[in-house]
Amino acid sequence: MTRRADGAGREPGTGTGTGCGSRAGGAGAPPLFVYGTLRFPEVVETLLSRRPATTSAAVAGWRAAALRGRSYPGLVPAQRDVACAGSCLHDLTGAERELLDLFEGAHYEAREIPLVGGGHAVAYLWRGLPDPQVLPADWDPARFAAEHLADFVRQCREWRAQVVPGPPR
Repeated sequence: MTRRADGAGREPGTGTGTGCGSRAGGAGAPPLFVYGTLRFPEVVETLLSRRPATTSAAVAGWRAAALRGRSYPGLVPAQRDVACAGSCLHDLTGAERELLDLFEGAHYEAREIPLVGGGHAVAYLWRGLPDPQVLPADWDPARFAAEHLADFVRQCREWRAQVVPGPPR
């Protein structure tokens, strides 16, 4: 039996790195698999000033882990029969991928992973395992939506205003 872990959630502005070393978006680039806060359209729209095409997706052998003291998850290895549900964001520009890399920050590594049903996508994986911040429980997107989403979107808006001066593109 497969357990499914839906994901979404992180405090914006915690990204201080210069990116995750990922391949930029654009023509021919794989989609971006999102399992946490980026699954919420209002978060993506606040960060990118648009809603890219999105499809449902899942990755096997990974789970969206709850993180100690954080409202967002980390994608960490799991048993092969565990699947993490999420979405793929399509047709991101190179500038959009760079912005998302900066948003995710140094705690995440962008890496291409296989999707259930075929194909590949880039996903932000939690770095530095084992990590005492990674909890045994899966992250709860419904709880995030109920308790944190509105404030998270506000924080994303403030983060974007600091990182991308001027009106949204």
